[in-house]
Amino acid sequence: MTSLGSLTEFVASQDELVREAALTLPHEFSRCTYSLGPIRQAVYLCLTCELPRGLCSSCSIACHTDHEQIELFPKRNFRCDCPTTAVPHGCTLHRGLEEENRENSYNQNFRSIFCRCSRPYDPTSERETMIQCLTCEDWFHESCLHLRVRPSSREASPVLENEVTDHHNDAGDNQSEASSSGLPPPLISAEDYDAFVCSSCVHSIDILRRYAGTQGVIMVVRDAEDSPWKKLGGIPLGADAPTTTEDELLDVDDSLAAPGQKRSRTQSLHLEEPDRKKQHISPEPSSPCLAPAPNPIAQTISQGLQRPSDTKASLGAGDVFLTEGWRERWCRCSRCFPSLADRPYLLEEEETYEPPEDPDSALSLEELGMRALQRLPRDRAIDGIRAFNDMRDDLLAYLRPFAQEGRIVGEADVKEFFEALRENKHSS
Repeated sequence: MTSLGSLTEFVASQDELVREAALTLPHEFSRCTYSLGPIRQAVYLCLTCELPRGLCSSCSIACHTDHEQIELFPKRNFRCDCPTTAVPHGCTLHRGLEEENRENSYNQNFRSIFCRCSRPYDPTSERETMIQCLTCEDWFHESCLHLRVRPSSREASPVLENEVTDHHNDAGDNQSEASSSGLPPPLISAEDYDAFVCSSCVHSIDILRRYAGTQGVIMVVRDAEDSPWKKLGGIPLGADAPTTTEDELLDVDDSLAAPGQKRSRTQSLHLEEPDRKKQHISPEPSSPCLAPAPNPIAQTISQGLQRPSDTKASLGAGDVFLTEGWRERWCRCSRCFPSLADRPYLLEEEETYEPPEDPDSALSLEELGMRALQRLPRDRAIDGIRAFNDMRDDLLAYLRPFAQEGRIVGEADVKEFFEALRENKHSS
């Protein structure tokens, strides 16, 4: 604790801590989400509990406060595991013990492993920005997506005083952040795309394989194993879009692919846009297919990925980056629509649950104390007020010599006062 020049400075510092806490945790964490069923919500992995299971925001704070946890960020169709038999630590927010969740999906993130490289994630040392796949919701390093050269050091990136780290988009907390810490930007920055889908998920979705590498569905490719990585299909489709060739390639020298900054841990969850126009989700069977012609480079990479021994697979990983407005551009003919209908999040923006706002989050400690005092029985409230006044008088008497002599009140002085207070209480 840093020594403070006066009691006023100490009180001001405590008020600032209360304000920061209100901004960091503005929600009310008093209700487990289990009763809401499978929903898209922020999920926390508890490393202390025996089985790797997921907790909702409220249970991560109310039930597992002293446990080691990792924030996995939003997961769709997930039901909180805290009140179930899978978690030996009893839930304090949900009444009754529930059966183990059979419909939850537990990918490698629930073993504290991320990306196709299967590296464990350590927020204290991870230097790279990580990007969440829209479909499987796993997290990927920029270097594994060929957006940067992997950092040679695992030390955290420098953070400048005015660095901006809060980026948000339609698909949720899944975008890369452009470096603002003096490092060159990645090959594809947050401003270039709206959602990311990893190659494994692209391969499993027909319409994504068809659109890969076309305008508005960016891929990272190269001409040969010793060539620099390039962007393919960077211009979105649309009447107002500039005219460019479909397989236009934009060269980016590997020397600019410097490591990215550490991913921000304060990004907010998905915020609903009430005025956003909802996309129609019905097929158009009578209309002709409006999907663009398959990109030959993307198709070559896709075929190479199906044959691991094929050297063509080294020309690209097969990931795609969807640009702004991608949901409006899908073809909805009878051939294309089925692969969209199986995955509603490709047609319509998902809602992500957030705990309700805490009406008390902006109150000071004094206001919270007064509110608690008003709820006590009258005799106990009078005893509490008398005890507070006695402590106040003792504190003023203790601090008076410091003020008269111009001495600084330090941590040892504060501890000495409360130790004496405790000793007097025991002796009486």
